[in-house]
Amino acid sequence: MKYKRILLKLSGEALMGDRQYGIDPKRLAEYADEIKQIHAKGVQIAIVIGGGNIFRGVAGASNGMDRVQGDYMGMLATVINGMALQGALEDAGLPTRLQTALKIEAIAEPYIKRRAVRHLEKGRIVIFGAGTGNPYFTTDTAAVLRGVEVNADVILKGTRVDGIYTADPEKDPTAVKYDTLTFNDVLKKGLNVMDTTAFTLSQENELPIIVFDMNKEGNLARVCDGEVVGTTVNV
Repeated sequence: MKYKRILLKLSGEALMGDRQYGIDPKRLAEYADEIKQIHAKGVQIAIVIGGGNIFRGVAGASNGMDRVQGDYMGMLATVINGMALQGALEDAGLPTRLQTALKIEAIAEPYIKRRAVRHLEKGRIVIFGAGTGNPYFTTDTAAVLRGVEVNADVILKGTRVDGIYTADPEKDPTAVKYDTLTFNDVLKKGLNVMDTTAFTLSQENELPIIVFDMNKEGNLARVCDGEVVGTTVNV
């Protein structure tokens, strides 16, 4: 495998499957199967999931809710998703740990970097919930921050789209896909890969980002094998 330790970033919306909101157990089981394939090959796996399928703080703020309150609600939504994924992974026979940036001792360990790294070294899949634990930061930023902290080789951003395009391929049929980009290319072209804070953190720490279609069977294993899947952003 090309990558020994990865940080897999999944959006909350990805867990909806074909539903309008919430969590699709079938989609969870599919993701667990994909993750099981790379775990069997010895890849150390850390995961961050968004919470947009349950609650999005920015959307709450736009409807008149206090932004900070909304962001904390969003963090709790990511914990619910983390618990759901943890259950699916354990159903597939995989060892897991859920760590959260907010203390919720009854259901998860508090995030401790050394403990997280030890879990990874022992072959446990570590799910990081509650974002960074701070309002005004996205789960993209949490993913890169945790990736840097646990010395991941790469950030794998699993989406519904098979990479980064010149425009939104769901809206513009003439959009062309990039196979590789530098961080500077992304900035010059004004491409939307992650939010600015997350992207800058990744660039400063020279942590590559691969954007790929998580819903295509076998894609995760192919990315970890080093095949050209999706779009790679590197120095």
